[in-house]
Amino acid sequence: MSLLEQLNSDLKTAMKAKDKLRLTVIRSLKSALTNAQISAGQDLSSDEELSVLSSQLKQRKESLQEFENGDRADLADQTKAEIVIVTAYLPEQLDEAAVTAIVDEAMKATGATGKADFGKVMQYVMPKVKGRADGALVNQVVKSKLN
Repeated sequence: MSLLEQLNSDLKTAMKAKDKLRLTVIRSLKSALTNAQISAGQDLSSDEELSVLSSQLKQRKESLQEFENGDRADLADQTKAEIVIVTAYLPEQLDEAAVTAIVDEAMKATGATGKADFGKVMQYVMPKVKGRADGALVNQVVKSKLN
């Protein structure tokens, strides 16, 4: 089942259950995927769908940070619930140990030794973790390994 089919199925379920938050989030995800599909002018590949979902998750995490900084607990709680819903559609996320192992492999493969090789390592790592790890975590691990 494709992601859009899954979203359509879950949308119907959320409508029947009158789950307004889930309904809103699913509609938002469907809209983002549809807009990306229109921009691409073709059906999205699974990697492109993951990229769209990852960007939606990133937007919500950034919003959560802003709401917490602004002492808006009501909006922060709602955003946390939205993050849980979006995360359910993404593949299981890699933990820091798994990302570190991939970075170590990348450093061996590229021969990276210092800060100047940051771009090479990131270029090797990001396709391998796309949609499965937060870019900020990858960035942090690569920087710590290259220092």
